Amino acid sequence: MTDASTSGPLLQISDLGVTFGSGANTVTAVKGVSFSLDKGETLALVGESGSGKTVTALSILGLLPYPMAKHPAGSILYRGQELLNAPETTLRKVRGNRIGMVFQEPMTSLNPLHNIEKQVGEVLEIHAGMAGEARRARVLELLRLVGLPDVESRLGALPHELSGGQRQRVMIAMALALNPDILIADEPTTALDVTIQAQILELLRDLKERLGMALLFITHDLSIVRRIADRVSVMKDGAIVEQGAVADVFAAPQHEYTKRLLAAQPKPKGETVPAGAEVLAVENLKVWFPIRRGVIRRTVGYIKAVDGVSFSVSAGRTIGVVGESGSGKTTLGLALLRLINSEGEIRFQGERIDGRSPKELRPLRRHMQVVFQDPFGSLSPRLSIGQIIEEGLVVHGLGDASERAARVAEALHDVGLDAALRDRYPHEFSGGQRQRIAIARAMVLRPKFIVLDEPTSALDVSVQAQIVDLLRDLQRKYSLAYLFISHDLRVVRALADTIIVMKDGTVRESGEAEQVFNAPRDPYTRALMDAALNLKTNAT
Repeated sequence: MTDASTSGPLLQISDLGVTFGSGANTVTAVKGVSFSLDKGETLALVGESGSGKTVTALSILGLLPYPMAKHPAGSILYRGQELLNAPETTLRKVRGNRIGMVFQEPMTSLNPLHNIEKQVGEVLEIHAGMAGEARRARVLELLRLVGLPDVESRLGALPHELSGGQRQRVMIAMALALNPDILIADEPTTALDVTIQAQILELLRDLKERLGMALLFITHDLSIVRRIADRVSVMKDGAIVEQGAVADVFAAPQHEYTKRLLAAQPKPKGETVPAGAEVLAVENLKVWFPIRRGVIRRTVGYIKAVDGVSFSVSAGRTIGVVGESGSGKTTLGLALLRLINSEGEIRFQGERIDGRSPKELRPLRRHMQVVFQDPFGSLSPRLSIGQIIEEGLVVHGLGDASERAARVAEALHDVGLDAALRDRYPHEFSGGQRQRIAIARAMVLRPKFIVLDEPTSALDVSVQAQIVDLLRDLQRKYSLAYLFISHDLRVVRALADTIIVMKDGTVRESGEAEQVFNAPRDPYTRALMDAALNLKTNAT
């Protein structure tokens, strides 16, 4: 490709439009979007789910599902050359070579059947014709560049053998393989722990400065924008409603939607209500998974996913469990619900349940519920939301058809949804609405104890605040005991009365929430708090 322009912006998007479908079924996803990106600059494209951020980014590289997607208007100029509706041969020269892209979920973007060397090397082979030792040397160089540890031993690793942060580093290495002018990063840190998130942001900033790239950073998290971007464009309903320098927009937002986004933080926890009776307590809880090797699968050691954890939680109170991926948080929650085997004492409402059989536990199941991280994955696509919520009542034989219908309607009302929506299916709802449905499914059984496993991590920041408010309201109304698992310390602080900090299956620190947040004693806890604090600081 010839360099059509050396003086103007690297990327110039003007009046971009994107529609899906045709005729009466046409949906306008992007309308009149215009912005530019200069060499060495970072532009953040911000907005909630459905605002058109990702559709705009995919349009740049011609990656939308054409011909279902159409561009009724607009222009996308890269170094002065038109990319919109350009021939496939032109776009192939740009994709990866001149503009790289990092997607949100590396596990679904990487091929599960190919090792890391093959996947990074494939980019070099296809676009640069590299092979043999030269390709291997470049793969090693790229993996070192993005900070992947023990790169020589990682070359043969499959994606599932790497952590989330390591997989994202591999995706960044692939995007940088051909030294692009522009890197598009589409929500690259959303699913990551706070410490890994900080590392990836620092890596992107460092790489941008060292390689002289421009960065188009797509996110819904404004705290990240403050840390990484020079300018910001705020999108809503497919249009840019405000844009400017980050410092100016944050200091004096002009549009009501921008003001609402900036204010959309979980409200601080109010006055703590007196604790009720003890609902659940554990003593020296252990979950060890055996490591077996050899032909006869001899046990050679154990993965200590949970190792000697003790705590209790009372009615009307929330215990927050924080830590990085692999710390044992989710395993702890599953053990408490007796969904996996464990050792140690578990008391529910004063009675030992750790030695009970599944049959003996079944009557207690209605009082011990769980809400998972991904509401779309945990809701059956074949059932209406009314059937999903009612299912627990049917399983436990509670009420006749009319009574169950009334309980379902009450549960939907409790979570802020109209009972008239009960015949719709999960795909017809937004992410926040689906999480409300998942909460209603748990609440319809009137439980005493709920495990909340990362229930807000996949949601936009404004929806997070709404779900936190909902959980607090339900807790006050029904005197619920919560175990709230999360890596988002802002959300934990808004909900939790007490905190336990986990690392490698053990509790590194525990105590009253404000004490742990304001004066952490353990170095690991301090590192977590520092990482969360750094995400709020300005990039300057």
